[in-house]
Amino acid sequence: MACCNSDCCSSATTANSPAWRRALWIALVVNAGFFLIEIAAGAAAGSVSLQADSLDFLGDAANYAISLGVAGLALTWRARAALVKGATMAAFGLWILAATVHNALAGTVPDAPVMGVVSVLALVANCGVALMLYRFREGDSNMRSVWICSRNDAIGNVAVLLAALGVFGSGSGWPDFIVGAIMASLALSGAWQIGRQARGELRQRTVTMASANS
Repeated sequence: MACCNSDCCSSATTANSPAWRRALWIALVVNAGFFLIEIAAGAAAGSVSLQADSLDFLGDAANYAISLGVAGLALTWRARAALVKGATMAAFGLWILAATVHNALAGTVPDAPVMGVVSVLALVANCGVALMLYRFREGDSNMRSVWICSRNDAIGNVAVLLAALGVFGSGSGWPDFIVGAIMASLALSGAWQIGRQARGELRQRTVTMASANS
């Protein structure tokens, strides 16, 4: 049965609007570019928080690509895409936890100046993307997942900057490890929020279709 109520039709129209697609393309390019910058800088600086942030950029670039692929499709497909993105965020969170434990046991002390400069540049980029996507934050689970990813990125950049200051002031890698754990928590929390809303949309769609066929 075609989507015919006003809320559903409005959601589908917004999800395929030129403004939404343009915002996704810009976010995709920004995130792919900063993935390359941060993965190189993180490896050079020995920073788990920078490497975590680089993988976050990569995951978000993939998420934006998925969102572009399902924009304009039925709510069911958009919700399924959101579930995939939620699972990706959860996997990212678990990876960061493992990397944080490894670096803590190894006693790695990252290069604080490199962390600081790169995190400031990434923060500027992510704040711009988050502001651009802010008006889409109350859409369906797919649109909400994009907003949550962008919000988490900006928060993560602030945390990396604070970690750089902590490493510089203490000469210890622990501020970097703590930020890694915080970023993992953000990813797991965001994954739970996205998955909960997406599953709710799928259940609602199933109930609607069952009622229409009865």
